[in-house]
Amino acid sequence: MDKIIVTINGTKVSGSEGMTILDAARENGIDIPTLCYRLELSPIGACRICVVEVESSRTLVGSCHTPITQGMVIHTHSPKVIETRKAIVELLLASHPDSCLVCDKANLCELRMIAADLEVGLPRFRLQKNYYPIEDVSPYIVRDLSKCVLCRRCVRACSEIAEQNVFGIAYRGFDSKVVVDFDQPIDQNVCQDCNVCIPFCPTGALSKPGRIGKEKEGKPLIITG
Repeated sequence: MDKIIVTINGTKVSGSEGMTILDAARENGIDIPTLCYRLELSPIGACRICVVEVESSRTLVGSCHTPITQGMVIHTHSPKVIETRKAIVELLLASHPDSCLVCDKANLCELRMIAADLEVGLPRFRLQKNYYPIEDVSPYIVRDLSKCVLCRRCVRACSEIAEQNVFGIAYRGFDSKVVVDFDQPIDQNVCQDCNVCIPFCPTGALSKPGRIGKEKEGKPLIITG
């Protein structure tokens, strides 16, 4: 099989047919942040944080689902790319609840980690926030959709790994949300001893039922900016 030669940040690297820009970058030690991508799941390009600049392309492209082509010239951290990523993260934070200090996943939240790496602090934007009641009727899983960033990891993990299709996406625009059945609180027996979706959640929208006051895991996360 012929190797595909591309240039990433001024360095020529080789890849194989079917490899994405994200694959090629990570294979060569170049980190591209992403929220929706996981190696175990099919890529969908939902979060857009992994955008990169490709010469001759009219717009920035999602690196997680864009295949490399012969002679492609890619910039993963150009000023245009960084500016766009910061704006996307700011928009996510602006519509996210201000409850990090009491969130069980505050020290492990991937959104906050990416914000810290990009030096994104308080967002400039003022957006309406969606607040949902915490769903704790299930003895197996707790959902707090106020913290959901619509990365669709839980949807794909449930479908592709657990093969249960408990979750789905409903509504449009600002009202979009992850739903169960006809937008009912989750109380599915198939979730018993499954625990597939919870580790895939990048924020704190999914968690196991636990006791109040349990010590948070991970090192403290300092947000700059």
